[in-house]
Amino acid sequence: MAYTVGGVPISLVAGFVGLVWLVRKKLIAIYVTPIVALRGPPSPSILYGNFQQLGKVADPTLLQKWMDDYGPTFLARLFILMPCLWTADPRAINHIITQSGKYFKPRDGRKQAAQILGESLIIAEGESHKRMRRVMNPAFGPAQVRELTSIFVEKATELREYWKSAMAKEGGTLRVNVIEDLSKTTLDVIGLAGFDHNLDSLKPGSERKELNAAIRHLFKKPPNMTVFRVLLDYAPWLNLFPDERLRNLIEAQKVMRRVARQLIEDKKAAIKASSEDDEHVGRGSVHGRDLLTLLIKANMASDIPVDQRLSDDEVLSRETRSFCDAQYIPSFLLAGHETTSVATTWALYALSESPRIQRKLREELLAVPTETPTMEDLHALPYLDQFVHETLRLYPPVTNTMRAANEDDVIPLGEPIIDKKGNVLHEIPVAKGTRIVIPILAVHRSKAIWGEDALEFKPERWENLPETVSSVPGVWGHLLTFLGGPHGCIGYRFSVTELKALLFALVREFEFELAVPHGDIVPMGLLVQRPVVRNELNKGSQMPMIIRPYQPS
Repeated sequence: MAYTVGGVPISLVAGFVGLVWLVRKKLIAIYVTPIVALRGPPSPSILYGNFQQLGKVADPTLLQKWMDDYGPTFLARLFILMPCLWTADPRAINHIITQSGKYFKPRDGRKQAAQILGESLIIAEGESHKRMRRVMNPAFGPAQVRELTSIFVEKATELREYWKSAMAKEGGTLRVNVIEDLSKTTLDVIGLAGFDHNLDSLKPGSERKELNAAIRHLFKKPPNMTVFRVLLDYAPWLNLFPDERLRNLIEAQKVMRRVARQLIEDKKAAIKASSEDDEHVGRGSVHGRDLLTLLIKANMASDIPVDQRLSDDEVLSRETRSFCDAQYIPSFLLAGHETTSVATTWALYALSESPRIQRKLREELLAVPTETPTMEDLHALPYLDQFVHETLRLYPPVTNTMRAANEDDVIPLGEPIIDKKGNVLHEIPVAKGTRIVIPILAVHRSKAIWGEDALEFKPERWENLPETVSSVPGVWGHLLTFLGGPHGCIGYRFSVTELKALLFALVREFEFELAVPHGDIVPMGLLVQRPVVRNELNKGSQMPMIIRPYQPS
């Protein structure tokens, strides 16, 4: 017997109620939001909104034009015209990134990232993130980076010798895609510094190693934005029908997990073998300088309080009961090596644009009386420090990040804006679920913050910064390159020191010149701005350069 309500089958009534709930929960809550009262640029696409424009860093004047027209905070549209708050206002950004309980990375974006990175520190939120961060902090502190600096210098020297050898075979001048070799080098650094595992990526035949091949294939070409990638955010079940990009990600994850399991089991065995007995593993059981050893010891050590360890669900795989390979190793491999190789590539690009800056930096580096500098040696070089700051300002590897309001809130503004009705706003009410874009690149190139010369590459600007720069709430150097607040990049010391070591070894030895017209190099990517050659997009990331031995005059 079918039950009815007023003669209508109850199944239809339930379906109608469910539809109403879905519209209310998923659509009205997203589209009927206070931020739609703000002004903003028109959307060129119903499907993509302004998303492709926001990621089009090849035109640095577009974002500045929007800020000139609408102020540093305005309404943008994401996929399917979803309203989004876009703000380059330092006070608003400070509020968002320091209130980590109120603003999370969007859940759908975290789901996609977790396909590769697992529920790692990069993905985690709330109490889980706090516990992971507390345990991992010592592994990325100054003392540990000091220990690892010799690895940075060793691998930078290997790249220098690799180019010298290739140069000798070519008759004294070498044309090379520097981002490719830098990517191999930074991957080697991560292998040794992260896991005490030498990948030897610069050696012949290394591309046939499954881990090297997987990562190389993953990052050779920047991902394209397709309708499938858009829909995947809202319908995760589409993973059952993966596109080529997703299939590559899945295969790369399988390889990383398989290699990670072996690395982890070897480490645990070494720790136990060096302990007095299986039941008492102490802090000093293994004297490994790599980060993985420190983290495994922190979880196994019987003399470390329980509240200073990661829980089993965070550290251990439910299937293998070993350190969760989908959490630490993939996230460190992917996040740790690519951003540094991209940053170093743009640093060499900046040097090729200015022979004066290249000469000045080389003179400072050659004045150092050693080829194997310590961390203190590298950080004591003022012009190198200014140059690295300026590189990470004008060419931050990650150009945007996004947050979603976890509850209703009011965001204060440092600079008032005018809404569609002409009202002057000193704060912005946001509803739970509102998406917020933090435009790292736009903040770094804002004339209101850095001055009229914001688009110029000028390391000397760091000798006397405008007072407005102090309002940028970054964890390092008044920049958002490593973000800030509780979710600021835990590895920023590692990355900066590695970048300096690479420049130290390479700029002392070589002169760099771009092998194509400067206008042919453009950044590409909605998240990470990798360089490509404008008319060779099908070849993926490229930075072709002519390298010559430095000849003292």
